[in-house]
Amino acid sequence: MKAESSVTCELRLRLLVAGDAALPVPAALRYDVSDPYAIHATFHAAGDTVEWVFARDLLAAGLKDDAGLGDVRVWPSSEAGEQVVYVSLSSPEGEALLEAPAPELATFLERTYATVPAGDESMHLDIDTALTQLIAEI
Repeated sequence: MKAESSVTCELRLRLLVAGDAALPVPAALRYDVSDPYAIHATFHAAGDTVEWVFARDLLAAGLKDDAGLGDVRVWPSSEAGEQVVYVSLSSPEGEALLEAPAPELATFLERTYATVPAGDESMHLDIDTALTQLIAEI
């Protein structure tokens, strides 16, 4: 059986806003063997699409404890008996605090680690192609 070259997950997150209000935010997470250290996230809110890329290990660490510094921070919590993960995103354009269901994130991450086990990421990098592209940009 051939391993998947990418893993995707559709989620419904909640954007936490002032007070106790929250807005639904459909999101898609994607992990690709060609970029083995990264999770690509696409958020759909108010007619806009916002894309972020962050480390797979950051998301995995955030399922268990506070993780991240700067632009992306992730941490677990229990809200009303449900296991959730908070994702804080910060950029020059603004900040967002998202709430995600922890079990769905954990399942997604398990699928990524089944595709590329932790520690094997460098075996999936195409250094020659990356160097050719870098040189072409100079």
